[in-house]
Amino acid sequence: MTAATTAQDTLLTPGQVAALFHVDPKTVTRWAHAGRLGSLRTPGGHRRFRESEVMRLLASLTTEATTR
Repeated sequence: MTAATTAQDTLLTPGQVAALFHVDPKTVTRWAHAGRLGSLRTPGGHRRFRESEVMRLLASLTTEATTR
């Protein structure tokens, strides 16, 4: 990933990511700790997640419903 891509990518809080996946924010933190989802740390030590990476994970876990 280039520096330009990183600078343009929106950063999400654990709560925002949790809302997208319908899970608890602590679950998102566990995913980051396990390496399932990359995270950055703010100077204050809080986690932030790149929106593009979150959306890729969401897309990989989402399946389309089929009609019968």
